[in-house]
Amino acid sequence: QVQLVESGGGLVQPGGSLRLSCAASVSILRINVMDWYRQAPGKERELAASITSGGWLIYADSVKGRFTISRDNAENTVYLQMNSLKPEDTAVYYCNGRRSSGDYVFDWGQGTQVTVSS
Repeated sequence: QVQLVESGGGLVQPGGSLRLSCAASVSILRINVMDWYRQAPGKERELAASITSGGWLIYADSVKGRFTISRDNAENTVYLQMNSLKPEDTAVYYCNGRRSSGDYVFDWGQGTQVTVSS
């Protein structure tokens, strides 16, 4: 079964760091773009960060300078390093891939909860 498994979330104090992982059950080598999304309570899912197959990095303004996305094609894993976390970063974080058509590659996984609170 083709799936994604997100992990690495947890409770962290403001200013802290977390590293999220997204492991795919199939090769991500030829997937055009891999993304991290997040959904805060009562809000729509939003795109936080993207990495293309060519290594281009794209970030939402709200996370720019604090989050770093990376991908390990050999391990079929995408990472999101999150530093200087703020309470407004609290959300469920999901990953997915996109084809050049814009269609999502995978069904949505369970996500991983990130809570930033003192």
